[in-house]
Amino acid sequence: MTYRRITLPLFLVQEQRRLGGSGVFTALMTDICTTCKTISNEVNRGAMAGTMGYAGSRNVQGEEQKELDVLANDIFLYMTDQSGNWAGVASEELEDAYISRGSDGRYLLLFDPLDGSSNIGVNVAVGSIFSILRLPEGADPADENVYLQPGVKQVAAGYTIYGASTMLVFTSGHGVNGFTLDHNIGVFVLTHPNMRIPEDTGEYAINASRERHWPAPIRRYVRECVAGPEGPRGRSFNTRWIASMVAEVPRILLRGGVFMYPLASDNAPRGGHLRLLYEANPMAFIVEQAGGRAISGDERILDIVPERLHQRTGVILGSKNEVERIGRYYAEAAGEEETHAA
Repeated sequence: MTYRRITLPLFLVQEQRRLGGSGVFTALMTDICTTCKTISNEVNRGAMAGTMGYAGSRNVQGEEQKELDVLANDIFLYMTDQSGNWAGVASEELEDAYISRGSDGRYLLLFDPLDGSSNIGVNVAVGSIFSILRLPEGADPADENVYLQPGVKQVAAGYTIYGASTMLVFTSGHGVNGFTLDHNIGVFVLTHPNMRIPEDTGEYAINASRERHWPAPIRRYVRECVAGPEGPRGRSFNTRWIASMVAEVPRILLRGGVFMYPLASDNAPRGGHLRLLYEANPMAFIVEQAGGRAISGDERILDIVPERLHQRTGVILGSKNEVERIGRYYAEAAGEEETHAA
């Protein structure tokens, strides 16, 4: 039997040769790979490690932190310090940017160390999300403005989900590939090459308990789906909701679907619920590279120019045809508002 497995290190070297790279990106991804394997081990130990409870502190978002939130964040910071490959990092858990010690790196790392941590206690999948940006020439990584780049400027983005298996999915702008951690040999192995999202779907994910807050385009879309074969869509749809984007996106990548956390009346004062730099941008990059679409409602997520490090946004992403339909509903609603205003 011929051995055909492609490990993540081998994949990175092959891509480096194919694209004529210098090896810097390979080093960056190696840092992230090591970080996520370490976090995976801590998540898998769970209650046995005594890290399942609350940490007794709040992050910059005002959210009560779980012990694993704090630990995962510390692991990211430690790994970036030790490698010397990063100029600076920004974390969902920290108010300000963090400057890597003794580094002359030219890249910035932005991350959500443990997305979906509210699910930790009930053993539902959680994960880490990351985004890589270039440090502009001559810029100071201590300056918050260097991180305020639109999503189209991302060098790479990805996530690692810690579930029934640990899986790392990433893109560097040349498609999307998924790697599963083989615990026997301690490396990620390519298991899902060239991931593509089906253009059509019969599934959508949204928190139905917030319907009273939804904007009109989302209410319209969901009600048409709920109407089933007798409604305007003429077919049945299924609803999914895990309350964690890092657990929703893998399903969408594998079999299609739409994830919706829109700008709504209850989260509008904050600009939305999900963070643009740490969650929306990296997931939008992945989804678009896999053939899907990602919008905030009235605009493409990757085109949004950030104004603040912890800026929030509405998020609607997934199968191309359904997201584009929702985008048309937003455009039609805006047109109706303009007509009434006139």
